[in-house]
Amino acid sequence: QLVESGGGLVQPGGSLRLSCAASGRIFSSATTGWYRQAPGKQRELVAFIRNGGSANYADSVKGRFTISRDNAKNMLYLQMNSLKPEDTAVYYCNVWGVTFNYWGQGTQVTVSS
Repeated sequence: QLVESGGGLVQPGGSLRLSCAASGRIFSSATTGWYRQAPGKQRELVAFIRNGGSANYADSVKGRFTISRDNAKNMLYLQMNSLKPEDTAVYYCNVWGVTFNYWGQGTQVTVSS
């Protein structure tokens, strides 16, 4: 089970930190990531981080977002800085491996003045 938190309304240029709490024993061996889906658009990958710690980012968020994980706590994070209106979306936590693929319920992020 994955539970996201930390979404909300923020002004352009502001920051938010998303958290994803995972239950179970698979987290430390899995690849974990954040996706987002804006109204009328397809879900897109924002960033992912492997169990060893290496990370990749979508070009649209490079330099502004930072993904991190705490394997001891089964937690995934997304620090979002310099937020833009186009970052408005529902953000989903994803945990996947060879034999599994789990999604959270999503948390709304709205960037607006």
